[in-house]
Amino acid sequence: MSDTVIAVGSDSLGHELKEVLRARLVELGHRVRDFGVAEPEAADYPEVAGAVAEAVRSGACARGVLVCGTGAGMAIAANKVPGVRAVCVTDPYTAERAVASNDAQIVTMGSLVTTPTLALRLLDIWLAAEFQGGRSAPKVAKIADIERRYSESA
Repeated sequence: MSDTVIAVGSDSLGHELKEVLRARLVELGHRVRDFGVAEPEAADYPEVAGAVAEAVRSGACARGVLVCGTGAGMAIAANKVPGVRAVCVTDPYTAERAVASNDAQIVTMGSLVTTPTLALRLLDIWLAAEFQGGRSAPKVAKIADIERRYSESA
């Protein structure tokens, strides 16, 4: 059984798919911290993405999974939290490289563009991937440098 805590969250459009992904995480033995929505209720995705990203940034959760209609809005919002790398995944290669090349701690998906079957496959691939370091490490460091440069000038 995994001791990893994974944050999940969605807006109303992503609720149903988030529940499918949450169930898979539990099935795999992960502890899950759900940041909503609890039902297909109205929710502004930036608030949910911000809460999940902050939980990952703080170390309270090792990784995060976010779902909205396309996954794009959640990725944009989560990436506003310093130190967080969120990637919207739509195919197996991107799901694997999100971690292997970019050390992404958060994956986002779109319930209107991703079937539950594909979403489960993407989740499994993303969870199994490991950051390869090597030539990718300096690139990830450069991302952090850009972030610092703009944070310091704000």
